[in-house]
Amino acid sequence: MRVAERPEEGRRGPAAKGGGAFLNPAMAGSRTRSVLLLQHAIESGMLGDGTIYALDGLAATGVRARRWVNELPPESAERLDIVMGDLDEESLSWAVRNHNEFPPKHGKGELNAVIGDLRAMVLNHGRHWVDIDPYGSPVPFLDTAVQSLARGGVIEVSATDTAALTGSSKDPLLRRYGARVRTDGLAHDSALRVLLATLARTAARHDRAIVPLLSIWDSHHLRVSARTIKRKGAASEVEGSLGWRVHSPSEDEVLSSIQSGLHPETSLEKLPMDCMLPLSYPVMRNDRRVSGPMWIGSMGDEEAMASMTEERALYMCTENYVGDDEAGWSEADFAREGRRVSRSVRNIHEESRVIDAPHHIVVDDLSSWLEIPGPPSPRALTECLESGGFRAGLTHYGKPSIRTDAPWDKIVEATMSLQPPI
Repeated sequence: MRVAERPEEGRRGPAAKGGGAFLNPAMAGSRTRSVLLLQHAIESGMLGDGTIYALDGLAATGVRARRWVNELPPESAERLDIVMGDLDEESLSWAVRNHNEFPPKHGKGELNAVIGDLRAMVLNHGRHWVDIDPYGSPVPFLDTAVQSLARGGVIEVSATDTAALTGSSKDPLLRRYGARVRTDGLAHDSALRVLLATLARTAARHDRAIVPLLSIWDSHHLRVSARTIKRKGAASEVEGSLGWRVHSPSEDEVLSSIQSGLHPETSLEKLPMDCMLPLSYPVMRNDRRVSGPMWIGSMGDEEAMASMTEERALYMCTENYVGDDEAGWSEADFAREGRRVSRSVRNIHEESRVIDAPHHIVVDDLSSWLEIPGPPSPRALTECLESGGFRAGLTHYGKPSIRTDAPWDKIVEATMSLQPPI
């Protein structure tokens, strides 16, 4: 199998390849975004100007690392010194055979396979880029992974224990992440924020602060990517970025959210569906409206997300394989792969402009909250809000939704204006 992953339409879970070596086609979009984010980090100077020591710590068949060296431009790939680590000797052996048989055309990038536990190998070197993609929760690996990072590095963390993180399995959520999540339309957004909060607290224990670059819910998994910065005082600063999400808030809660700078000034004639509150705000442990503690800051970086256009994804992640007879793909295979690559980044560029906005609104939930016949078109709603002078954009989320910095009363006004006449 070439490193460009053969399209498997409709497959959403793991599969076996190469005599039992593990490969999960459902993670293909995650791997595409990883290539794009790594290139942005290199171009922006985030990773310095020398050798980039990278670790694909739970590599399995090493597809992610091999896509880095195959799909990055030669001038970026030649800076990479990558370790693929895994406990499964068969998987790594399969990865090495494929890398040797089908090396990058540009011949750049160093790729090494190491058999062993991530928690042991990760401390052997100061890493600029660490990827953790476990089966289940990443929590057992976070502490050592953060310790392994250079003074300025990037960590990417996947979690497939979505039932726990989205609140469906409350006990594992509390046990692993010390949080609770309301199972509503924003459950996956809350889950990503809980994962970011867990990463932020882990980083703070080692005098590091995090700056989120990208946070994505994609089919069966959640994934956050963040820059880490070594900084004294990070432990005391982290609580300022943590807090609560409250569904169906009271007037007092909305006022507190406004006073804390977490919610735009708005009239209280029609209360919002949700609001954020700082960690210091007293909440009741048995209040089912409350989710958290969670990250209440921006979930991504505008420049990093803006770099993830469909055009750039297609150029970097499919161009190398067009007309390549060794891939053994038909024209239909290439067309399907192109559609899949495009889907993996759809709306991320647009969402970059509003990733720091206080409102994330699932439009189906909005129609229920306002008791109107049907949800507005997300695109029409963003255009209406933008015409009013506010920032608004579609999201890369599993449900049709928007982000905006408009006050809640203006969102209600715009929604009602889009309703068809009776």
